[in-house]
Amino acid sequence: MTTDPSAACRILIYGVTGSGKSTAAKRIAARTGLPVTLVDELTWMPGWVPVAEDQQRYLIAEIASKDRWVLDTAYGAWLDLVVPRAQLIIALNYPRWFSLQRLLRRTLLRAIDQQTICNGNTQSWRGLYGKHSIVRWHFKSFARKRDRIRAWADAVEGPPVLFIRRPRDLESCLPLFVER
Repeated sequence: MTTDPSAACRILIYGVTGSGKSTAAKRIAARTGLPVTLVDELTWMPGWVPVAEDQQRYLIAEIASKDRWVLDTAYGAWLDLVVPRAQLIIALNYPRWFSLQRLLRRTLLRAIDQQTICNGNTQSWRGLYGKHSIVRWHFKSFARKRDRIRAWADAVEGPPVLFIRRPRDLESCLPLFVER
C-alpha cells in the first residue's frame, strides 16, 4: 500500500451524508485521470428503487478488482470489498453543522429545480422530511460514519487515511493529485 497520495491509484472518498463526496471524487478523478464511479448510479434504479444488495456487491467487486479507480463512497454492505483494495481513503471529516447545511441546501435546490440525479431520479419534497428522508439518514448514520473514519485512521493495517476537516483543506491537498 502506498502512503504517498500522489501515487495512489485506488482512492476511496468517504464521509457523512452531505459532505461533498461526489464532488471531491470528480475533482480528484479530473486531476488524476483515474476513472470515477459515483456509487449512487450503481445502487439506485429509476423511481428510487434500490438495486439488490447482491447485485451491488457484484458491481462494486468488479470495480474494486481493477487497478485504477476513485469511488465516492462505500456502503457498509460492501466495505469489505473496497477498503482492502484502496490505496488511500480521503475522509471528509467535516463538523455536523457544515455537512448538514450543505445537505439541506442541496436537497432544497434539487427539490425546486427537479434536476435529474442518479439514473433519472429527482429529489422530492419528501426527501426532506419523509420516512426515507436523506436528512434523516444524515442523522442516523453520522456517528457511525465518523467512528468508522477514526477506526481506519487508528488501524495499524489498511490504507492510509487523509483527514479533510475543512473544504479549504481539500483545496490545499488537491495539487498532490496529479495525472497517473
